[in-house]
Amino acid sequence: MKKYIAELLGTFTMIFCGCGAMTVNEITSGSVSHVGVALTWGLVVMSMIYAFGETSGAHFNPAVTFGFAYAKKFPWKEVPKYFLAQAIGAFLACFVLWFLFPESETLGSTFPAEGFEPYKAFVFEILLTFFLMVVIINVSTGSKELGTMAGIAIGSVILLEAMFAGPMTKASMNPIRSLAPAIVSGNLQHLWLYLTAPFIGAFLAVISCSLIKDDNCC
Repeated sequence: MKKYIAELLGTFTMIFCGCGAMTVNEITSGSVSHVGVALTWGLVVMSMIYAFGETSGAHFNPAVTFGFAYAKKFPWKEVPKYFLAQAIGAFLACFVLWFLFPESETLGSTFPAEGFEPYKAFVFEILLTFFLMVVIINVSTGSKELGTMAGIAIGSVILLEAMFAGPMTKASMNPIRSLAPAIVSGNLQHLWLYLTAPFIGAFLAVISCSLIKDDNCC
């Protein structure tokens, strides 16, 4: 049970801090700022990798879990359990945010920027998750994000992508990160793209790695 609890706690912390930064930024008319939100996401992911990487592998993302399983670095039978732990952590975090900030309309939900076509956001999210998974699968040890460089590398790529892509798609790269705040806040528009694009991006990342490094891929 320790690894499932670690996934739950890590996902809870990540969503609470990341979506919390977006929520506070929303209700205070931008006091956190876009840069502050991006930094929060990058730093909390990096911190949680160091905290729980040795216990659960610090996935905190169904697309990452799927990617490791497809790459034969994680058992498929564990995938539903990880999905469930991640979902519980994400929804708990969003319910706490809803309790703390009932005036928020989004709770950190993800949706394309006004005027940015959904199909473009779909392609953008595929590419963002592709870049993320390429980094993860190449700095991880088996299905675990371990080592001094893993946390820094993964946290940095999330910060980087949140920095430049956040204004356009909110840079989700994580189905459960989008699903939980969308359901709790009622912002379900364009949710389909955030539930499908990350899995496609992770799949393509594993395929691309198989062309480069035999020991990291299926």
